[in-house]
Amino acid sequence: MKIAYGSIVRTFLCSGLLVGSLAFARAQEPATPAPDNSKVNQRDQSPNEPTADQQKENPADRAISQQIRQALMDDKSLSTYAHNVKIITQNGLVTLKGPVQSEAEKKLIDRKAMAVAGRDKVTNELSVVPQ
Repeated sequence: MKIAYGSIVRTFLCSGLLVGSLAFARAQEPATPAPDNSKVNQRDQSPNEPTADQQKENPADRAISQQIRQALMDDKSLSTYAHNVKIITQNGLVTLKGPVQSEAEKKLIDRKAMAVAGRDKVTNELSVVPQ
């Protein structure tokens, strides 16, 4: 098997030049500002606010979250935002968080969660962010 060392060297040199050119081009692009989600971050940093990492791992709480998630995923009329809301279940109490596209979608998700967990066991903290 013959190896063409010259072509290998040229390939490495060309790829190095290409990578360097791309890095230079990216450095010249104006930086886009990071989204300001400080209000949400401050809310979630409060020790009184449940966050997704506080989801209980007991079978009953997991089952509630799974049933609510399945009900949302089965409803194809809901937006991608709605399919991805956070469902946090702690000792049978459910908290819903995240953006949805309309007030109607927010209410529908709330009803679906109440159908699984119970009417007085759902806290709806969904926010409407129309597209």
